[in-house]
Amino acid sequence: MPYLEETYDVAVVGAGHAGCEAALACARLGLETIVFTISVDSIAMMPCNPNVGGSSKGHLVRELDALGGEMGKNIDKTFIQSKMLNGSKGPAVHSLRAQADKQHYTREMRRTLENTDHLTIRQAEVSEILVEDGVLTGVKTYSGAVYHVRAAVLCTGTYLKARCIYGEVSDNTGPNGLKAASHLTDSLKANGIQMFRFKTGTPARVDRRSIDFSKMEEQLGDEVVVPFSFSTDPASVQKEQVSCWLTYTNERTHQIIRENLERSPLFSGEIEGTGPRYCPSIEDKVVRFADKDRHQIFVEPEGLDTNEMYLAGMSSSLPEDVQYAMYRTVPGLEHVKIVRTAYAIEYDCINSLQLKPSLEFKKIRGLFSGGQFNGSSGYEEAAVQGFMAGVNAAMEIMGREPVILDRSQAYIGVLIDDLVTKENHEPYRMMTSRAEYRLLLRQDNADLRLRKIGYEIGLVTEEAYHHVLWKEEAIEKEVERLKATTVGAVEKVQGFLAQHNSTLLKSGATIAELIKRPELGYAMLAPLDTERPDLPEDVQIQVNINIKYEGYIKRQLQQVAQFKKLEDKKIPVDIDYTLVKSLRKEAVQKLDRLRPVSIGQASRISGVSPADISVLLVYLEQRRGSHQKSGC
Repeated sequence: MPYLEETYDVAVVGAGHAGCEAALACARLGLETIVFTISVDSIAMMPCNPNVGGSSKGHLVRELDALGGEMGKNIDKTFIQSKMLNGSKGPAVHSLRAQADKQHYTREMRRTLENTDHLTIRQAEVSEILVEDGVLTGVKTYSGAVYHVRAAVLCTGTYLKARCIYGEVSDNTGPNGLKAASHLTDSLKANGIQMFRFKTGTPARVDRRSIDFSKMEEQLGDEVVVPFSFSTDPASVQKEQVSCWLTYTNERTHQIIRENLERSPLFSGEIEGTGPRYCPSIEDKVVRFADKDRHQIFVEPEGLDTNEMYLAGMSSSLPEDVQYAMYRTVPGLEHVKIVRTAYAIEYDCINSLQLKPSLEFKKIRGLFSGGQFNGSSGYEEAAVQGFMAGVNAAMEIMGREPVILDRSQAYIGVLIDDLVTKENHEPYRMMTSRAEYRLLLRQDNADLRLRKIGYEIGLVTEEAYHHVLWKEEAIEKEVERLKATTVGAVEKVQGFLAQHNSTLLKSGATIAELIKRPELGYAMLAPLDTERPDLPEDVQIQVNINIKYEGYIKRQLQQVAQFKKLEDKKIPVDIDYTLVKSLRKEAVQKLDRLRPVSIGQASRISGVSPADISVLLVYLEQRRGSHQKSGC
């Protein structure tokens, strides 16, 4: 019986946040790309929180935008509230976060995909990967159709053998009641891919009309909105915003939860998958943080055209009756009506140690993966992985070197390095504390760090590339000018300093020296700087940070130089670790299994000690010397 057969360059399996970025990257590079989705209506769906960005996640979105991704542009079109988090702290941890209109976000991303050249959308379930001699040759759908491709990117999210659970209810569906993908797991296992079972959860959605907001604290957006995308005109995002609301659980809430723990599948053993440590359910919080008498609950709108509200911080898998009881103990929710019940979701994902830093499977050439399928959590983590997997699938087809960002270049580099190097037994979440060089990897300078790479890939326009070159030059010139511009201890200067509670001058000082003072800054010192050029605000921000944190930045740059030395020490692909004398048995096993590409990556593998690295360095030097003597 004949079946449909078609040929494309790339197949992307899944059209969530990872799949959309992967498909757009490949298609925009001119490759004929097909993206498969369980439902066309679920493209870029937000099954959990209605927002993009947040602590460290905002960094990822801005980096993605700098490289040529779409998420930042899409949220700029569809946000309903925006806020820069951690504004009272240093610039390294400032993170942009925007509430999305969920339906609008999905529609806009779908419109983008549908109007991208070289991109085909197909509603179908991929059930098999086709592999010959360790090389991917195509994918097959449940209907039997075969799609011959030169590369594929797996972005299945939380759909693989998905199971939604609350109380005694267990339903084999994907998020939001969508159909699960039930067949691909078996094909992956048959091709030697190791699978994990992870779990995540989501709170209830409730009817806005049943909430008493007078008992809650109103949370407003920023007066001046900063766009996510470097290509978005800031003027275009200054608009009226909606409010979010803050309330708290209490001891009565916690008592109800404790009384019903045996009915929670999380504690009864019904849930098998491992959940995210940094995004626990409310019942998990009550057990783990028994000393806390309350927990924050943010009540967030899901969009402008719906009354659904999201109860952030209160995900649960408790039975429906218990959910009603506990929600109604919370101030403002005494008469709440649930629209969608909270649930936990289990799903299949991979052990990400099977991936190269390019996100290609070590065992199967041409097969890449990104997103929650790789064992991560979050829309933003998914999107950046999908983008990098898509880019590297395209690079392989085009005969170009893979694009690999290291830990000193981007949060994206930290995220992927952690996934492919470290043992992750729970859904991985990005945090600022994971980035060793976070003072350099700020969200405000993502374009300066990564625009050129995006241009080299082919996903950033000539105009955007030249703009960032101009911006670099403008920052450098202004910093030099400020270091050379002095002011004296004259009446005007002393009066200004006194007005701002700053120490008076005994003699002359440069404007740069004054900027370094904690209570002063570039913008504040404008009255004393008669030669100041008219520069865009984003340039002014960089000038201020570069001068104010100059010593810290120099120190981190020195640390990066040391880091690069280890990253540049490549490990031969054919190395036999059993021949390395004095290398501990555990280290031999870990190094042989993970096959790190550099000494730097090897040093970050759990179970490989500094002593093992020293032994390995000596061995590589001896090997290099013997090869040189033999003329190899």
